[in-house]
Amino acid sequence: MTERETRKPRFYRSLRTAGWTRRWLAGLVLSLLPLLAQASPDPEGLMLREGDEWVASLAMDTTVHMQVHGLLAEVAVRQTYRNDSSQWREGRYLLPLPENAAVGDLSLRIGDRLIEGEIREKQEARAAYEAAAAAGQRASLVSQNRPNLFQTAVANIGPGEEIEIEVRYWQPVSFRDGIFSLGLPLTLTPRYLPDPAPETSFALHAMASTSAPEHLPAVGGSLDRGVAAGPTVALVAEIDAGLPLRRIDSPTHAVTVFGGEGRHRVELSQLVEASDRDFALEWEPEPSQAPRSAVFIDRVAGEDFALLMLVPPTLPVAPLPRELILVIDNSGSMAGASMAQAIEAADRALARLRPGDRFNVIRFDDDFDLLFADAVPAQPGNVARARAWVRSLRAEGGTEMLPALVAAFAGQAPEGYLRQVVLATDAAIGNEDQLLRLIETGRGNSRLFPVGIGSAPNGQFLAKAAELGRGTGIVVRDVNEVAQKMDGLLAKLDRPAMRDIQVDWPGVADAYPSRIPDLYEGEAVQVVARLDRIDGVATVRGLAPQPWSRRMTLAGEKSQPSPGVARLWGRARIDALEDELRRGGDIQTLRPAIVDVALRHGLVSTYTSLVAVDKTPARPVGESLGSTRLANATPAGSLAFAQGSTGWLRDLVLASVLLLGSLLLLVARR
Repeated sequence: MTERETRKPRFYRSLRTAGWTRRWLAGLVLSLLPLLAQASPDPEGLMLREGDEWVASLAMDTTVHMQVHGLLAEVAVRQTYRNDSSQWREGRYLLPLPENAAVGDLSLRIGDRLIEGEIREKQEARAAYEAAAAAGQRASLVSQNRPNLFQTAVANIGPGEEIEIEVRYWQPVSFRDGIFSLGLPLTLTPRYLPDPAPETSFALHAMASTSAPEHLPAVGGSLDRGVAAGPTVALVAEIDAGLPLRRIDSPTHAVTVFGGEGRHRVELSQLVEASDRDFALEWEPEPSQAPRSAVFIDRVAGEDFALLMLVPPTLPVAPLPRELILVIDNSGSMAGASMAQAIEAADRALARLRPGDRFNVIRFDDDFDLLFADAVPAQPGNVARARAWVRSLRAEGGTEMLPALVAAFAGQAPEGYLRQVVLATDAAIGNEDQLLRLIETGRGNSRLFPVGIGSAPNGQFLAKAAELGRGTGIVVRDVNEVAQKMDGLLAKLDRPAMRDIQVDWPGVADAYPSRIPDLYEGEAVQVVARLDRIDGVATVRGLAPQPWSRRMTLAGEKSQPSPGVARLWGRARIDALEDELRRGGDIQTLRPAIVDVALRHGLVSTYTSLVAVDKTPARPVGESLGSTRLANATPAGSLAFAQGSTGWLRDLVLASVLLLGSLLLLVARR
């Protein structure tokens, strides 16, 4: 691979200008400075704009209460907004939540009074909120920015006053490799938004999103916050596992565990923590008590719903040779601990290559490089060269993932080889829909295995990419986890546990995912369904590699009533409809269908929001209302923010100012 040439421009002709030219250049530089200020992003943090100044105004604390019953978690996130200024304020915050969260309840508490929210169509909810804010009424709004990112807003917080809102959601518990787990994002990595190019050499410009989410505000951390403290979190989890547990632990935070005999209470050892990294909780049953199947049922408005979990057997299968394509994100958002984790993960994968394997390595920031023109045999010299190249990578630039994935999916593995693409990234991207369409339609015979990197990766994109890429994924939060996590992933790549999985339900069923992904060793089938009858048997079938099946009684002695399953079904149904939109489905048909499901199940979606309004005006007539966006914490270990291409005006103006300034200096010397 040849090194890129760098040509530096040279001036050959001296500049001879009159005094008026110097004055003209100076005036031009000064005229561009206001544009530079205009092109700069708004400051972030716990700040409020007052005229041309930014002042600290609002603080916010978060309390999380998790209740786990079997495979279902109900989570309440309580945010307390505190106004330390002398003015009436509106507070806004980006609330990251799990990618499979069904957000369904909102309450607003002012002193002893509690106002319950209601679900409405998005425009109607926003209009009600804005009208209340203008009328001086206290109000709150929860709207969806992305499937795993919500915006909360609270209007008319009085001077020295606290207002509390509580958002409640439901999510399924994950069961993998014999371990139950639950995650909660507590911050987010700033997203990179690529410029929409009129043409690309990859013929993918037609993939521009038809349902793009709202523009993400900048995220905090780049300014002095003044006297306002960063957001904090306190967390309690109550676990009713229904079976004896061997251990309960958190790989991300120090926790203290109380209780026993199947019921446990988990608290953060440090009662209040900075919310600068995602929270994860794991609990492992006694080996003799590890479940092989479970059914949870719910009945709402005369309809029956079921959540089914099944762990298929693992049968010995001889591993096939593979063509492994490693794709490494070395963009600016990966600076710090994330880059070290990505390098270690890639190095571990390279070290585990077998003599019969083939491989290649691709790195990307705002451009990309392939180590080899095509995949090469995993000979010692090739592997050593790749490991050295990976260790030389540095994090910088934007996150142009699309062309790197196009290159990764190109090519054809030799007959008899499994073609596997391993993507190591924090997924700090804003063009998720565009990338997911590529993965779904352009991966050919490759399978995609995302490796989430860092303390706050984009979990929704990583999970969806694995699903559409017919692979599986992991999250690496610490360098100390790399060896164990990567060894586990690479072992799974050797042995798919089951494919062509189907569930035969009694009667008529509307089940999700409609196409169950292939399972890898240690993974479980999880399906949620709406049924016209619950008194029957479901049969799970698949190839492992021989035909295999298992019958499960839905309303038997082992099934457990679980309020919340219906909401999980609603969330899954909405996800499926939004997938159709991303594939180019008719929005005139799909939008009303999404709204109908969301309103019936009380869920926040792309087109519905939760709103709560206190009918009594609080802000005196004549008092103005300022607005503050509270910053999310900078992810732990991160040294940089996403370097986006959306600030082209700022970059152009800055370059012009610097160039003209240089010309002024040259002229001044003559």
